[in-house]
Order: sequence, then C-alpha cells, then structure tokens
Amino acid sequence: MVVQLDQPSDSTVALISRLVAFDTTSRESNLSLIHYVEEYLAGFGIECMLVHNEDRQKANLYATIGPGDRGGILLSGHTDVVPVDGQNWSTNPFQVVHKDGLLYGRGTADMKGFLAVVLASIPEFVRRGLRIPIHLSFSHDEEVGCVGVRSLIEILKTMPNKPKMCIVGEPTNMKVVIAHKGKYYMRATVQGYEGHSSLSPHGVNAIEYAAELITHMCKVGERFALEGPFDPDFDVAHSTIMTGIVQGGTNLNIVPNNCWFDFEIRNLPQDDPERALDQIKSYAKQVLEPRMQRIATSTGVTFDPISIRPSLDTRPDEDVVTFVKALTGQNDHEKVAFGTEAALFQRHALIPTVVCGPGSIEQAHRPDEFVSLAQLAHCEAFIQRLMDRVCSGQLGVARYLGD
Repeated sequence: MVVQLDQPSDSTVALISRLVAFDTTSRESNLSLIHYVEEYLAGFGIECMLVHNEDRQKANLYATIGPGDRGGILLSGHTDVVPVDGQNWSTNPFQVVHKDGLLYGRGTADMKGFLAVVLASIPEFVRRGLRIPIHLSFSHDEEVGCVGVRSLIEILKTMPNKPKMCIVGEPTNMKVVIAHKGKYYMRATVQGYEGHSSLSPHGVNAIEYAAELITHMCKVGERFALEGPFDPDFDVAHSTIMTGIVQGGTNLNIVPNNCWFDFEIRNLPQDDPERALDQIKSYAKQVLEPRMQRIATSTGVTFDPISIRPSLDTRPDEDVVTFVKALTGQNDHEKVAFGTEAALFQRHALIPTVVCGPGSIEQAHRPDEFVSLAQLAHCEAFIQRLMDRVCSGQLGVARYLGD
C-alpha cells in the first residue's frame, strides 16, 4: 500500500462508502454491517467470533490476524451511529458524498472512517505476514452508553493470550489521547399530584418541581467551574452536569402529575461523580420532597441510572502511550471530555489503552458530518507504521509486547 500524505487509497474510500451505506443507528440492528465485515475478512482466511446481544439482533465482531499464541495489539471501534432525525442534512446521510477534500455522511468521522482504514489494510497485513498479531474489535451500541462491547470484554478477560494493548480509533485528529472523562447517564422522575389548573395550588406540579431540581443542578455545575477540581490538560478542565431531555404533562388545564428528565455528569478521572449525585439527591430529598408531600404524600423524586461509563486515565509513561506516539510521530498527548470504550478495555479487561483516530469530534453527531481525506491518509500512514513493526517484529515491538 503506497501511502500519500493528503490522499487515502481508493480501497479506503470505497470501504467507508460501503460502511456508511449501512444504517446502523443504535436503535437498528448492526448485523448487515457485521456480516459484511465477516465475509470480507473470510476472503482473506480470517475467522471471526461474533458475540450477539440477548435478542441476537446485534453483534460484536472479534478477529485475529496473525499468530494466536501471543498477545498483540487490539484495534477497536464501534459500528453504531447516532440518529439523523430532526437534523437538516444537505446530502443523504447514508450515502458518502465527496466534496472539496471532505467525505460527508453519518459516521464518516464517528467512526466508520477508522474502520474503513483498518479493513483496507488487511490485504497487505496478510500478504506480508505478522510476527505479532493484530486483533479487531467492532462493537455495537457504543452511542447509548458503551453497552455492546461489555459482553465481548467479559470474554477477553478469560483469554489466555488477550491483547497486550489497545488502540480505540475514535476521532482525535490522529492525536494520542490518554485520558477522557467518565459519564453518569441518569434519569430523574418527579411524581406530582394532578388536579384542575384553576386549583393549581392544591396540586403538585411535577414539571415545576423538575425545573427547580434542574436549576439546582446548574448551580452544582457552576461550582465545578469555580471550585474544581481542575485538570488543564482537558479541553473542558472541570467536571460538568447537563440536562438533555425533559418530558412531562398531558394538557395545559391539568396540573401535571409526572415529569422525567435525563441528565449526565461528565467527571474528571480524579473527581468522584457520586459527589455531585449525592448533592442532587440531597436537594430533592431535603428541600423539594417535604414541600411536595405537605400536599400529597404520594409525591416524590426518584433517580435511576441509565448507563455508567468510567473515565480513562492512562499514565503518560505506559508502554502503549510510548508505542502509539512513535506510530504518530508525536511527542505530546491530549485529554478529552468525550467518552469512549477505551476505559472499559483498560479497567475491566486490564488492557492498557489509548484513543487515536482520524477526524474531529467536533463533526460527530452533527448534520453534514464529515471526515477529511487528509485525515484518512494520516490514519493510513499510522497503520502502515504499525504494519512495519508487527510484520517485521522490530525490537521496539518485542520489548513492549513480550514477543
């Protein structure tokens, strides 16, 4: 594979176009894409393990290229994408459009561009042969709380020759990311007491009490911004709280008896998210509920976790950091606010992990999402350097991976 600095191979462009054409929005099955990848890899004699979810409508894919008797390097990415509903796209989101050096389409940046580069490299990996294996992990349901990959990680934990290190190819502009924030995704449900709106003081307005609780949460977030803790290496240097969805009420002339809202806490690795959650729950229990229950004892506020994703905090002197920096030709590293599956590999499978992939997170989840051809080409060059090391068994790789 001849790598140019600003132009990816035709194979990568063709593969990203094929992958984007699969509508793998998290609410949909990803099996059409997974079976396509499985067949593609089978064409090179590579066997895949599929780990299905409970209803067998989705699957993670795991494959090994090269010898199976040693650890090697895991290249990981998710196959699902966020919805396009309500977004004003100027092109078909599930058809890649090439314009002015950019490839537009849902998932081009997050993160089918990385998957395409990896798949396009397979023929040369196989042709050259590997002394140290490359493993592939293509997961489902990352966008709804890193749900899918957890079942694969449970299997990886028991493997006698599990990967020695992992690279998650989320969009970082090919920068080496060693840390990201954790995320508590929570739902608060406010149970009120309904009645006629003309007698609203006799009821308990669930929406208004939810609004009070959300306002209090904003104040907790403001204290994070003022008091810390802080880590200036992050793009947002403190933990944050945000409400993203609010629903409640049935009709204007009825005091609403129910309101629920979803909120998230994104915490620095050194900051315990339970600290903020305790403050929020305490306000609901000690301030709001006594007022609510003076009118109706059936009222109250409950909190339920939807998903919890830990933070990533890889030490700068870890071998995986040194190794991936050598592949990128960089000496520095970054920390980011967005979350990935990297922390799950690191914490639960005990596989040292970093994040490094093509494209920008600023394009992710937006209408007219794109990745630049130059970024894909940089990723190809990165994979080419990785290939040179694992295929030749250079000394640096042996030291890191115990070959």
